[in-house]
Amino acid sequence: MNTITRCFDLLENGLSKGNKADHFAAKVNGSWVEYNTEKVIELSTRLALGLLALGVEKDDKIAIISNNRPEWCITDYAIQQAGAISVPIYSTISEEDTTYIFNDCDVNFAFVSTPELFEKVKRTADTLKKEIHIFIYNSDQNYPNWAELITIGITHKPYALLEERRNAVLPTNVLTIIYTSGTTGNPKGVMLTHHNILSNIEGAKPAMPVKDGDRALSFLPLCHVYERMLCYLYQRFGVGVWFAESMDTIIQDLKDVKPHIFTTVPRLLEKVYDGIVNKGNALKGISKLIFFWALNLGLRFDVQGRNSVFYKLQLWIARQLVFVKWQEALGGNIVAIVSGSAALQPRLSRVFRAAGIDVMEGYGLTETSPVISVNRKEPDGVRVGTVGPLIDGVEVKIAEDGEILVKGPNIMLGYFNKPELTAEAFTPDGYFKTGDIGEMVEGRFLKITDRKKEIFKTSGGKYIIPQKTENLLKESTLIEQAMVIGEGQKFPAALIIPNLPALKDWLKAKNLTFSSLPAAIALPVVQEKYQKEVDKANETLGQYEKIKKFLVLAEPWGVDSGELTPTLKLKRKAILGKYAKDVNSIYENQIE
Repeated sequence: MNTITRCFDLLENGLSKGNKADHFAAKVNGSWVEYNTEKVIELSTRLALGLLALGVEKDDKIAIISNNRPEWCITDYAIQQAGAISVPIYSTISEEDTTYIFNDCDVNFAFVSTPELFEKVKRTADTLKKEIHIFIYNSDQNYPNWAELITIGITHKPYALLEERRNAVLPTNVLTIIYTSGTTGNPKGVMLTHHNILSNIEGAKPAMPVKDGDRALSFLPLCHVYERMLCYLYQRFGVGVWFAESMDTIIQDLKDVKPHIFTTVPRLLEKVYDGIVNKGNALKGISKLIFFWALNLGLRFDVQGRNSVFYKLQLWIARQLVFVKWQEALGGNIVAIVSGSAALQPRLSRVFRAAGIDVMEGYGLTETSPVISVNRKEPDGVRVGTVGPLIDGVEVKIAEDGEILVKGPNIMLGYFNKPELTAEAFTPDGYFKTGDIGEMVEGRFLKITDRKKEIFKTSGGKYIIPQKTENLLKESTLIEQAMVIGEGQKFPAALIIPNLPALKDWLKAKNLTFSSLPAAIALPVVQEKYQKEVDKANETLGQYEKIKKFLVLAEPWGVDSGELTPTLKLKRKAILGKYAKDVNSIYENQIE
C-alpha cells in the first residue's frame, strides 16, 4: 500500500488495491457513467499538465464553482498536483461575496459547471478589472471548455515540471482555502493543509461502518468541507462515490445506486420524515392504524438496546410491515446515514434506528477539517441527544463559560490574510475556540447545547438557548422552520414557517379549502392549531423559556433569498432585518 501524506496520494493508493470500476460515477444524458481509478488518474494528470502549460504557479488560487460531479474531484486532484490551492465556492452565493472571495485570495483561474456561472465569474473579473481564466465543464461551444486544458496538457507534456511540483508538495502545505458562509459579515478563508484532512480521515476511520466495494451517494455540496472530507474518506477505504444528479433527483438516485452510506443535514432528514408521516396520514383504515402503530413504536426505541422482549417482538413485526418500505425507499442497502452541520432532533435518531437505518450524528466545523466527534453505529457508541464520542487524535475541553475548545492535527492553519482573527480564534494554550456551548455526557459523549453567539438574554436577565426551543417546535409536522427571538425583551417569541404539504393535508382533513398560504394562515382555526403546537413545545421548557407569542409567516426561508446559509443554518441577523416590523409588532405592547 502506498504512503498517503498528501491528498492526491489517495489515487495511487487506490490503484495499488485494484483498478476500481466505480471510483466515481455520475449520470450523463440520463445514464450512469462510471470512471475507474485509472481514468481518474489519467484525467487529473493531464489536467494538471494543462494547468502548468497555461502558467499556473505554485500556490496560485484556483476556484471551483460547480455541482457535485467527477470533474469537480478530478480538477481538485489536478490543482493539488500542480502545487496550486483550490478555492471551492458555492454556486448559490451572491456576486458580492464571489467578488470578495476572488479579490481576497487573488483567484486567477476558475472552473464552473454552467454558462450562467461562467457569466457570473466574468462579471466578477470585470468588477476587479483583472483577467481570470474560466473553464466550463458542461459542453458548450461558446465557452472555453475544461477539455481544452486536457488537450493542452497532452500536447505540451510538461512532465518534468509536474514531477517537480508533486515532489515539492508537503503534508503541511495548504491544500485548500474554504470560505465559511457565516451568518454575519464577510466570509473568512479557512486554510486547511493536506495533513489536516488526512489526519481527520484516519481519526474517523474506526467510526465508519463501510468497507471496500460499498457505494456512497454524494449530494451535499463538495465545496463544503463536510462532504469533501467524506468523499476523500470513501476513496481511502475503497468505497465507490456516486454523485446524485441534483437535489431534486435524490429519491430516484437512491433507487438507482442502492448506496450503503450517504451524508446529510438534519433539515433533509426532517423533510424525509415529514414526507413519510404525510403519506401515513393519506392511508385509510387498517393500513393507517398499522402505520402509526409502527411509527409510535419507533419513537419509543431505546438505541442502547434496553428494550423489553415484548417490544422487540413488536419491532420485528413493525419492520416487516412498515419499516422495510423506508429501507427500500433509500435503496435497500443502507448501512448508515451520517448527519452533521446542525442539531438532529432526538426523535429522528430513535425512529430511524428503530427502522433499521442507523443515523450517525456527528459534529465539526470547517476549521476542524471537520470532524470532532460522531456517534457510532454500535449501541454502546451512541447516545441520543449527543454528537457522540471524540474521534481518534482529537482533544476537547470545556471552558468556564461552557465553550467547546478543541486541539488536534485537524485544526486549521488559520484564516487567510487575517492574522488578528486567527489569533482571536485560539486560546493562549493553543485550543481552537469553536463558538459552541457544550458538555461531556458520561465523560465520553459530547453534547452541544447552543451557539455561544446565539444565546441571548431577556430583559429579565434570563439566558435563552434558541436552538433547543427551535428543535422542539420543528418536531411538529406542521412547522417547516422556526426562529426564537427576544434578545433584550421581556419574553421569547417565535417566527414560524409552516410545512405547506402538511398544512394542506390538515386543512383537507378539516374539510377546509386551501386557496393560498397567506389566506390559510390567517384563518382562526389555523392560528389555534399553531398555538397548540407551540403549547406542546412549551411543555418541557422553563417558565422563562416558554414562547409567549408567535407569528406564522407565509414566505419560506431559503439560501437564494438570504435567510439560510448554504448549509441551511439560520441567518438570524438577516431574518431579523427582513421581519423587523413583524418583530416590533410582537413586542409593541409587552406583557409578561
